[in-house]
Amino acid sequence: MRITNLLNIDSINLDGKPKTKTETLDMMVDLMCKGGNIEDKVAYRNGIYIREKEGTTGIGEGIAIPHAKSRAVKSPGLAAMVIKEGVDFDSLDGEPVRLVFLIAAPDSKDNVHLDVLSRLSVLLMDENFTMKLKNAKSKEEFLSIIDEAERMRDEKHFTRILAVTGCPTGIAHTYMAAEALQKAAKKKNIQIKVETRGSGGAKNVLTEEEINDADCIIVAADTKVPMDRFSGKKVINCQVSDGISKAEELIDRAIDGEVPIFELGNKELSSKNISKNISKNISKGEKHSLGHQIYTHLMNGVSHMLPFVVGGGILIALAFLIDGIFVDLDALSEAERGNFGTITKWAATFKEIGGYAFSFMLPILAGFIALSIADRPGLALGIVGGYIASVGKSGFLGALVAGFLAGLIIIFLRKVFSILPDSLEGMKPVLLYPVFGILLIGLAMRFFIEPPVGALNTSLNNALSSMSGTSKIFLGIVVGGMMSIDFGGPVNKAAYVFGTASIAAGNYDIMAAVMIGGMVPPCAIALATLLFRNKFTVEEIKAGPVNFVMGLGFITEGAIPFAAADPLRVIPACTIGSAIAGALSMLFNCTLMAPHGGIFVVPVMGNWLYYLVALVVGTVVGAVLLGVFKKNVVD
Repeated sequence: MRITNLLNIDSINLDGKPKTKTETLDMMVDLMCKGGNIEDKVAYRNGIYIREKEGTTGIGEGIAIPHAKSRAVKSPGLAAMVIKEGVDFDSLDGEPVRLVFLIAAPDSKDNVHLDVLSRLSVLLMDENFTMKLKNAKSKEEFLSIIDEAERMRDEKHFTRILAVTGCPTGIAHTYMAAEALQKAAKKKNIQIKVETRGSGGAKNVLTEEEINDADCIIVAADTKVPMDRFSGKKVINCQVSDGISKAEELIDRAIDGEVPIFELGNKELSSKNISKNISKNISKGEKHSLGHQIYTHLMNGVSHMLPFVVGGGILIALAFLIDGIFVDLDALSEAERGNFGTITKWAATFKEIGGYAFSFMLPILAGFIALSIADRPGLALGIVGGYIASVGKSGFLGALVAGFLAGLIIIFLRKVFSILPDSLEGMKPVLLYPVFGILLIGLAMRFFIEPPVGALNTSLNNALSSMSGTSKIFLGIVVGGMMSIDFGGPVNKAAYVFGTASIAAGNYDIMAAVMIGGMVPPCAIALATLLFRNKFTVEEIKAGPVNFVMGLGFITEGAIPFAAADPLRVIPACTIGSAIAGALSMLFNCTLMAPHGGIFVVPVMGNWLYYLVALVVGTVVGAVLLGVFKKNVVD
């Protein structure tokens, strides 16, 4: 909240000449009405006079701050008047009042007037500041004096901002958000420390002392972040994408102080919210939509599942590669071909180890979804439910259901067991939750989830396996294009999870189309910065070649800065390029058993030469479209 946001230029009078306190208050009410903040002038005026009867608002030193909290106020506002000759206002020190600020606050729980009073009082303690206001030559100068004083106060006071960033895969978004926040803070001469929760674990971890001294903490993450340590602190909770694209707004909001106080149990107390303008710019504010909450829980499971999928998947793919090198396929019988990947000793070893890792994929997915929803008591239930799905027919879809169901079961059990005495509190997580929870998730999976979801999963896998011709190419267009729509966001992750689930089901061509769709955007942008230099800024041209490395490594997020700067042209161009590459991958019957790695897992690709052709074609198409769609920088 800033004073200049509440003070309308029409509500300022630099040459007021009231003769009495009553006349002063009436003139101030008229000024406030000019700002458009009052619905009922009479009711608001009555509120001002009632407040004055309780005690004078003439605070001394020639200053008065009358105020009222009333239903007649439709939005918070301020009015100001300079009275050069002074007026008797029954001030506490008996001095004539020469500077008056009137506060209008809605009749809500926010207590806006208290927050404004506090901020105003701090500024008005500076005699130089009040003298400048009294001598202002214009309303614009009056506002600029306040704005400068607020800015200097904020920069001096808010020197301790902390942040935490984290994305589902912990590769690119995590560090891009951290860098954006650091740059935004540097612009405003604000100190900030950012904890990154990437794939390699938490780095630059916030200490207890730093948290205690912090004025505000920004949590820009789409994964589970330990929040208990922030209890009692002002916390901005937003998506990791906001940390990248709205870093300056987040820093401004932290400076303004319009931030809820976080308490244990996920409770948030309003800390005198004044203006809603800034919070509307931050996606969904502190209370995320149901869709984003579901996405966060899902991505917590996916992020913990990925190491098992990537490690196990690549080892299994290497097993096939080893047999392909050392075994003559033409000399094998039909039965031996069915055991391909386990014929040689080392191939069998690689496949066995990779299979062990892969077998944990669904239990870990479900377990950490449940953990995200219900904390540690949900982990065991989710793992059991995911295991039932993995050995049954419901597979990936069943594990998803199991994870969310396990979390909900724990929430239900907490309510059921809340009637027990406090002396039995220690028994709940070690006895009651595991026994009743595992029983409930087991019964639910066996009798209610496995039959319908198993049938659906079987039908889906059969349909994917039987795809050919135009239907297969269309699927490549869809999953390839999805990888380029939001460059690592929910749509991108949905396609990627679909690809990894297909690997588990034995459909390796889908993962090939998914990965090539994610490789094209950074590569296309890098090529475009070389071919169409007049379409990009100097900074973009310098950063362009780096995107070749990111694209070839299957890090789609390298395209984000370019897309954020010109989304209406960059996203369509990249999406078309990715869709074409995905279609060609399907057309050429390319396969991929490794769920990550980009160009570095070419040895385990099926039809790898055609795969590279598809990548080049998609990259060239995307780059050319960028050159066509984007305007010249000079324009």
